[in-house]
Amino acid sequence: MAKQPYVIVVLEDDPLVNSTVKSVLEESYSEVHVFSDAKEAIETIDDLRPDLLLLDIFLGHYNGLEILQELRDNGHQVPVIMMTAFSDIRMAVRAMRLGAEDFIVKPLDLEQLELTVERALEKYELKRQVDVLSERLETEQPDEVIGVSDGIKAALEVSRIVANADTTALILGETGTGKELFARYIHKNSQRSKGPFITINCGAIPKELAENELFGYEKGAFTGATEKVKQGRFEQAHRGTILLDEVGELGLDLQVKLLRVLQERKYYRLGGLKEISVDVRVIAATNQNLERLVEEGKFREDLYYRLNVATIDLPSLRNRTEDIIPIASSFIKEFNSKFSKSITGFTPEAVNILQNYYWKGNIRELRNVIERVMLLESQSVISKESLAFLKPSSTPASLQMQLQKQKPIELESGEHLLHVSKEGALWNNVVKDLILQTLKITEGNQIQAAKVLNISRAKLRYRIEQLNIKVTNNFTSTEE
Repeated sequence: MAKQPYVIVVLEDDPLVNSTVKSVLEESYSEVHVFSDAKEAIETIDDLRPDLLLLDIFLGHYNGLEILQELRDNGHQVPVIMMTAFSDIRMAVRAMRLGAEDFIVKPLDLEQLELTVERALEKYELKRQVDVLSERLETEQPDEVIGVSDGIKAALEVSRIVANADTTALILGETGTGKELFARYIHKNSQRSKGPFITINCGAIPKELAENELFGYEKGAFTGATEKVKQGRFEQAHRGTILLDEVGELGLDLQVKLLRVLQERKYYRLGGLKEISVDVRVIAATNQNLERLVEEGKFREDLYYRLNVATIDLPSLRNRTEDIIPIASSFIKEFNSKFSKSITGFTPEAVNILQNYYWKGNIRELRNVIERVMLLESQSVISKESLAFLKPSSTPASLQMQLQKQKPIELESGEHLLHVSKEGALWNNVVKDLILQTLKITEGNQIQAAKVLNISRAKLRYRIEQLNIKVTNNFTSTEE
């Protein structure tokens, strides 16, 4: 049977007890460290980051109760099991009042020892999960990825590979395409699935508070820092996964500290003097072009390469029209339960509206639309009248149909058509005209235009800015 990935520290001044406990626990747990010197154990505990501490009450010149108190004062929430002789049971009870998890009596009953340790670790794991439960409930996002389109299948395949690799990942996609859902999918299917999943939106917190959120702080670090120790999101995610959503919003100074965490798995709390060690998988997500931010000096190149170990590209909803109705149907099921309704689906006309709407806000916008409709819907199916608020100007025909309609001449693969006046043509004007025509065909969709031109989206955006091309809201490209 595989050993459980827990770190256990034993602090006992009797070498025989240490040896016996280590031998028993090493059969079930990956790391068991024993100490007979209290000072050495206290100095090492930050680096070991134990999941459980077995602590003797009497340790020569040291007292186990004082050590427990010091650990709690320094912000350590590690569960502690006290080891005591029969005559010390009153002190063991005092220890539990100070926050000890349990106590066992010496001479040790090894079977009782194993059961007590197992019970304490189960309770500790449950507490860690409860600590992040409120965040999970707030998101109310399903764990299942819905879709049959080629783009979503490709993203799922990469996610499966990444889940097993325990490496850093970068998820790219427009706002509302499901980046957090894919991050949860990776976590759920990884070896870290029993650990916490922590999300932090880097663009939603003030820059001056970002370091506190990520790395925590110690008392006196700044005005108002009255807690002895405040854990940051990285500490909360220990042995789990942390999602850095909108990572492109991080300031350059914080990017340096994030890079160090990725490289060394260590950092300092704000105002702290001791390094904190963490075992965390980092998943970053963004709707921005990080390559362009690197070129503009707004994002560190070394951090970009460190994050970009495995990239998952999520397609926009308008480019996966075959997935719209299955996703919308899942939202019907969700809101049937929430609003106590029994809506069964859509009329054909409603299906047509949903499949041809542009969905600028992607899945998030679709969810909001279904929620709005179902709140007011009195029929058993959603009709086109229920979707009348989706303005026709925002519902162009499918992109593929438009591509076919606007091709004036059919050309073979590799062929091009170019008309040059007698006066000739400037190179930049030719490139600008080519981009303008392509954007007109794709109704301003830069992702599709880049594919047609066989260049990267970053290069296309660079040319658009360089040549002062403006893409208007009605998806027709014009010059500024």
